[in-house]
Amino acid sequence: MSIKVRDSDIKIVEILMRDARTPYTRIAEVLGVTEAAVRRRVRRLEEAGVIRRYTIDVDPKKIGYEVEAIIGLDVEPERIIDALDELKAMREVVRLYAASGDHVIIAECWLRTSDDLRAFVKRLESMKGVKRVCPAIVLERIK
Repeated sequence: MSIKVRDSDIKIVEILMRDARTPYTRIAEVLGVTEAAVRRRVRRLEEAGVIRRYTIDVDPKKIGYEVEAIIGLDVEPERIIDALDELKAMREVVRLYAASGDHVIIAECWLRTSDDLRAFVKRLESMKGVKRVCPAIVLERIK
């Protein structure tokens, strides 16, 4: 389903991206419309796939994951889909992207210790079709 996205829709999305629990009454106040209008627009945005899901932003360190890493993987072209499927199933991978540029796959990973990261990198290096694994440890999340 495709919809014409209005300026007010973009504002709704921006508000919900900052806090998905923002009450529709508050959004309506900000936009100068009724709560019912906000409810209708949000439902249309959901049905059109603009809003795909509501989620939370977790501080991994507060739940025991001391190492946050962004890992780039270079994979043989014929193995990219298989590698993505395998990575999707790994509990360490919290976000996964197919990309262009330096690496065809980018994975955001949470691990408990630096030893766990080393073991995980070795595991990735042993995957069929993986040519190179390039981990970067996140020092600070800015945005």
